[in-house]
Amino acid sequence: MNALERDKTMTKFSAFLKDEAGAVTVDWVVLTAAVVGLGLLVFTFVRPAVSSLAFGIGEKLGDAQECLLTDDTVTC
Repeated sequence: MNALERDKTMTKFSAFLKDEAGAVTVDWVVLTAAVVGLGLLVFTFVRPAVSSLAFGIGEKLGDAQECLLTDDTVTC
C-alpha cells in the first residue's frame, strides 16, 4: 500500500469518526431502551395489585353465575 492509498484510507476513516449522522439514531435507541426499562419496572410493581383485583372480579362473576343458575333469589 503506497502513501497515497494510506492517506485516502485515513481521510475516509477520519471522516467516518467526525460524521454525526448516526448520533441521532443512537440517542433514540437509548431513549427507547430507557422507556422500555421504566415500563418493565412499573409493571413489576403494578402486577400483584392487578392480579388480586382480577381474582376478586373472577370470584364475583362466579358468584353471579351461580345465582343465575340456581334461581335462588333469597341468598343472591
